[in-house]
Amino acid sequence: MSLAAEAPPGPQVSRHAVTFVLITVFLDMVGFGIIMPVVPKLIEDVGHVTIDRAAVIGGWMFAAFSLSQFVFAPFMGNLADRFGRRPLLLLAIFGLGMDFILMALAPSLAWLFAGRIIAGICGASWIIASAFIADVTAPEDRARVYGYMGAAFGVGFVIGPAIGGLLGEFGPRVPFWVAAGISLLNFVYGLLVLPESLAPANRRKFELWRANPFGAFRVFASYPGVLPMVLVMGLFFFSTAVYPAIWTFWGIAKFGWSEAMVGLTLAIFGLIAGGFQGFLTGPAAARFGEWRVAMFGLVCATLVVLGYGFVGTVLGVFALMILHGPEGFVHPLMTAMLTKRVPEDAQGELQGGISAVTNVAMLFGTVFFAFLFGHFWAEERAWRSTDVAYWVAAGFMAATTVLFALLKRAEKA
Repeated sequence: MSLAAEAPPGPQVSRHAVTFVLITVFLDMVGFGIIMPVVPKLIEDVGHVTIDRAAVIGGWMFAAFSLSQFVFAPFMGNLADRFGRRPLLLLAIFGLGMDFILMALAPSLAWLFAGRIIAGICGASWIIASAFIADVTAPEDRARVYGYMGAAFGVGFVIGPAIGGLLGEFGPRVPFWVAAGISLLNFVYGLLVLPESLAPANRRKFELWRANPFGAFRVFASYPGVLPMVLVMGLFFFSTAVYPAIWTFWGIAKFGWSEAMVGLTLAIFGLIAGGFQGFLTGPAAARFGEWRVAMFGLVCATLVVLGYGFVGTVLGVFALMILHGPEGFVHPLMTAMLTKRVPEDAQGELQGGISAVTNVAMLFGTVFFAFLFGHFWAEERAWRSTDVAYWVAAGFMAATTVLFALLKRAEKA
C-alpha cells in the first residue's frame, strides 16, 4: 500500500479517526519513553564522561533534537495542509523507528547527535496528529479531545519509562531496539487502518515562504490574538525544559537513583499528567472556562518547579509530582484556544508553527538548564548544588503566569 494512498473523507473517518490518532500517539510515546532512563548511562559509556559532563552533553543532544524540529516542523505542517495528514504521519513514524535503530548501534557521540537530529525531523508525528484532531472535531470539542491526546501521551509515558528502566538493567542499548520495534509496528498499524482526514476542498497550495519557522511568525501575525498567545506558550515551554534537561541527571546526582528508579519516577509523572489531561481537562474547561483552568495550571507549575529546588527526600518528590498534575492543563487548553483563531485550511500550518516556536524554546531552555546543572554540580566547584536550575526555572514560570494574565486582561479591554 502506498504512503500516499488516501481514504475518502466522510462520516466514517469522523467517527474513528480520533481513536486511530490516539493509539498512534500512545505507541509513539511508549517508544520514546523507553529510552529516557538509559540516555545518561549511554552518554557516559559512549563519551567516557562523568555525570555532570553527561548532563551538559545531554542538553546539547536535546537541543539538536529541538533545532531540527524548529526547522522542519513548519515544513511538515504545510506539506500536511497540501497533501493530507496520512502520508506525512506515516513517514514520520517510520523515520522514528529507523532513528532508534541508529542510536542502538551508535559507536560514538556523533552518532547519538545524528540520531537526535533525525528524531527531531520525525517528531512531526505529534504536529500532524494535532492537525488531524482539528480536522475531525468541532471547535467547541477540541479542548476535550486535545485532553484525550495528552492522556494518550501521558499513558504512553507511564508505560515507556517503566519498561525502559527495567530493560536498562540489561544494558543501555537494549531499550533502543525495543523502541524501534514498537515504532515500526506502529507504522504497519497506521499503514493498514489510518484514514485521511483532510478533505480535498480544505487543502491549499504549498508555499515555501510559509513553510519555514520565520515565515510562521508572519502567518501568526495575520490572525488576531495568535502571536501573543504563541509567545506565551514559548516561554512556558522554555521554563518546562528544565525537566528533560536535568531530571534524570538530578535524580542520579541528588538521590542516587538507578535506571529502574528513574523509569519509575517518569512513569508516575506520566500517569498523573495523563490523568489530569485525559479525565479533567474537558470537564474543568467546560465548568470554569479555558482561561481560568490554564491559569490554574500555570500557578501550580510555578509552585511545583520551585518545590523541586528545595525538596530533600524521595517521598517529597512524589508528593510534588501529584501537585504537578494541573500543569498538564496548559498545553492542550492553549492549543485549543489557538485552533479557534485560524481558518480550517491553516490548521496544519498552525500546528507546525506552534511546534517550531515551542521547540526553539525547548532548545534554548534545555541547553540553558543543562549548563546550569553541569556548572553548579561540577566536581571542582567550591559550592555545589543540584537545584539551581529549578530555582531559575521557577522565576521564568512566574513570568509566564504574569504574561498570560496580562494577555487575558488585554483581550478583555
